[in-house]
Amino acid sequence: MPSKPAPIKKAAGKEPAKKEEKAPEPAPEPAPEPAPAEAAPAEVEAAPAEAAPAEGEAAAAPPAEEPKPPTPPPADEPTSAPLDLFIEDKNDTSVSIIWSQPEVVGHTGLDGYLIEVAKEGTEDWKAVNEELQKSCRYVIKNQTTGDRLKIRVVAVNAGGRSPPVTLPEAVLVKEVADRPKVRLPRFLRQRYVANVGDKINLTIPFTGKPKPVVSWTKNGQPLDTKRVNIRSTERDSILFIRTSEREDSGVYEMCVKVDDFEDRASLILQIVELPGPPASVKIVDTWGFNVALEWTAPTDNGNTEITGYTIQKADKKTGDWFTVLEHYHRLNATISDLIMGNTYKFRVFSENKCGISEDATVAKEEAKILKTGIEYKPPEYKEHDFTEPPKFTTSLNDRATTVGYSTKLLCSVRGSPKPKVQWMKNQMIIGDDPKYRQICVQGICSLEIRRPGNFDGGVYSCKAKNDHGEATVSCKLEVKQPAVADADKK
Repeated sequence: MPSKPAPIKKAAGKEPAKKEEKAPEPAPEPAPEPAPAEAAPAEVEAAPAEAAPAEGEAAAAPPAEEPKPPTPPPADEPTSAPLDLFIEDKNDTSVSIIWSQPEVVGHTGLDGYLIEVAKEGTEDWKAVNEELQKSCRYVIKNQTTGDRLKIRVVAVNAGGRSPPVTLPEAVLVKEVADRPKVRLPRFLRQRYVANVGDKINLTIPFTGKPKPVVSWTKNGQPLDTKRVNIRSTERDSILFIRTSEREDSGVYEMCVKVDDFEDRASLILQIVELPGPPASVKIVDTWGFNVALEWTAPTDNGNTEITGYTIQKADKKTGDWFTVLEHYHRLNATISDLIMGNTYKFRVFSENKCGISEDATVAKEEAKILKTGIEYKPPEYKEHDFTEPPKFTTSLNDRATTVGYSTKLLCSVRGSPKPKVQWMKNQMIIGDDPKYRQICVQGICSLEIRRPGNFDGGVYSCKAKNDHGEATVSCKLEVKQPAVADADKK
């Protein structure tokens, strides 16, 4: 190997001779003293020429260190053991496990995991996965119920198998028992009522592991499978009746059992229908315009309580029924405002939460409202005395007229009995003089003076007289000459 070259001084205009020498191999990066590979070829060739004067010095110096061989790449190593292996879930045929990846993986990475099992008491470990498992979760399937298995997990990479991580205890292949619980829906916690003929389909969920054993009873006895169908799954049980009857009413109890644990829930099913009519109806009494009725409760209440009664009446003449009371709660009633002389029939219906009964019970008796001998006695009133003496309500007024023009004098009078009216001129009774026309109608008295002359003026009086007195009114009538006549005289 050539010695470490000395620094090269270049002469101006002088070009070093080119020699073909085998260039030293460049030292690898980790070598402590790298070779001056960056020096120009001219400098390397010129080194022997200039090294001649320093041969003496070179002979005295120690030999130069040879460069170290290149460091080989590190060998592949397996990872550290996986961490935190534990059971996630299990049942009668499988076990689910999870774990965490190794703390140290290495530069070659991680290819996957092998899951191995061995029966308790043996060391016959067998891999259960044919291909490497990439995720940190695995389900070991197709195991025999009741076996106790040891389980371990090994990480695999280019360096081989890692140390295994093993469960501290063998695992029993069996479903983890979960205490059963019936989740009875809220609407079934009270009495469930349905009508006759309805379809009953009730779903009751429950929980428990492994799958609970479900059983049903009705009133403490096994169910009649011809009437009631039960279908159960892993999560719920369904009670189904295609067409309900009243005989299906009762207390149904559901029991779910897992090993030595069990839970029960009860529901009350009530199938109802319309009630029957009252057992009997009778007329107790009849008086005036009233009838008293009584009846007894129906023998068939429709499997639910009676909520009321409806009472109807019918006139025997027409036969039309009319409701007089409804939603009535008592077993007796008084029917009023009946018509005198009519004959009535009565009937009563029963009523429950399903509705009114289809039939009614009719009273055997009839109620006849008799006509009683009633004599009308009018009240005695003291007769009012309407008699009064005559009194003029409108007096006569003074008037003026022209010769030859008829005129009327008017007044009004009242009195009881009707007064007799007389007209007078200058205190002289006029009587039946044809020059005057006398009219008295409804107390309005008038005196018409036909074509008065110069001598018809004067004081006119009207006198009214009856058994209780008399009254007189007067007025002055002035008769004037025509105006044209006055002008001619002048």
